Amino acid sequence: MIHTRRRLLTAALLAPALPALAQAPAAPTPAPLPWPNPLIPQRADPQIIRHDGWYYLMATVPEYDRLELRRARSIAGLGQAEPKVVWRKKDSGPMSHHIWAPELAFLDGRWYIHFSAGEAKEPWKIRMWTLENASPDPLQGEWSERGQIKTAWESFTLDATVFEHRGKRYMAWAQTDPAKKNHSTDIFISRMKSPTELEGPQVRLSQPDYAWEKVRHIVNEAPAVLIHGGRVFMSYSAAGTGAEYCLGLLWADENADLLDGKSWRKSPGPVFISSPENSQYGPGHNSFLVEPDGTVLNVFHARNYRDIVGDPLKDTGRATRVQPLRFTADGMPDFGLPLPETKR
Repeated sequence: MIHTRRRLLTAALLAPALPALAQAPAAPTPAPLPWPNPLIPQRADPQIIRHDGWYYLMATVPEYDRLELRRARSIAGLGQAEPKVVWRKKDSGPMSHHIWAPELAFLDGRWYIHFSAGEAKEPWKIRMWTLENASPDPLQGEWSERGQIKTAWESFTLDATVFEHRGKRYMAWAQTDPAKKNHSTDIFISRMKSPTELEGPQVRLSQPDYAWEKVRHIVNEAPAVLIHGGRVFMSYSAAGTGAEYCLGLLWADENADLLDGKSWRKSPGPVFISSPENSQYGPGHNSFLVEPDGTVLNVFHARNYRDIVGDPLKDTGRATRVQPLRFTADGMPDFGLPLPETKR
């Protein structure tokens, strides 16, 4: 599953000084995408869903201060759609800083946005929060604050995603276990009692085990779920948010108990990494979109440059990108490489 060229690139990314990355063999030229690449500049942590013939997009804005929603009849149209601000950060207290990773969901006849936020005086006191809108049109009506999504611990928590399987609703997210001395961020899953509450056990599915998950920061975050071909796949992002950022992969049989950590397997290497030959760096924090014809799309962010001065979180160059996801003969996702940019 991990090609030779990916191993070479990973080895370069793991070097302490992030030297020039090894060049991979040239790949066949892919077919042109039917939308711009990047789709939207300066938008990180992207999520696209389809509902009633409309495509909706949410992403993190570079100012980290608001939630925007876009809608269009096509993916290409999202790149031209006017964003509507549906909520702004508070002046102080909870939800007043680091407004990150919003995801839109239509659950039980209402719209919800799950997102992460810190506090102005404690920027890293980040937790997961929920907004609700009863309007059939999420661009209309009022978005009301439904409070914090409570987990087993009051600790650094972010990147909620919701999915349903076999009539059960789950949430997966990233969180720091207060008992761990390395302060890593791990991936957890739980059943949902309602669109705003968890129930049952909180199960750890992944923690940073490998060197490529520990570059700059010790991180597993941003889970995204795809149910395909008899398996439940969960991608996640690893390491710091510079060129070392990449995707890992977990998977379980579709008939397995998803709340049993032993049901899940983990790729020993990253499955989606920087591509120097395509000038794409730090691909990650993805979501999946399944089109009506069964085509699976990988929605993610990446930069078109490697070197960053200072903290990558303060760099605004991450852009939203969308490209097809392929599968191997044995049904495993083949993410390929992030494709080169095209002229607008």
